[in-house]
Amino acid sequence: MYEELKDDALIDKVGGRFKLSTLIQKRLVALMKGAPPLVDLDTKDRMKIVLREIMEDKIYLDMGGNVRTVADQSDQPPRSLSSL
Repeated sequence: MYEELKDDALIDKVGGRFKLSTLIQKRLVALMKGAPPLVDLDTKDRMKIVLREIMEDKIYLDMGGNVRTVADQSDQPPRSLSSL
């Protein structure tokens, strides 16, 4: 199991378990289709890459459920639904 998933901070950052699951799944698909990683890790483990991207606020789900990168918008994404 990945240590990052044991802490609720990651769940809170994304806005819930469902959103975290959706974000992970969609980003894994993008990486498998050839999207470049947004973090520099010395691993081929795509799950570790996705978790680090989330922790470093590199990716998030927009209101339509699409994966976005911070580079897609000029402002930072909200950290959780409670901060809206």
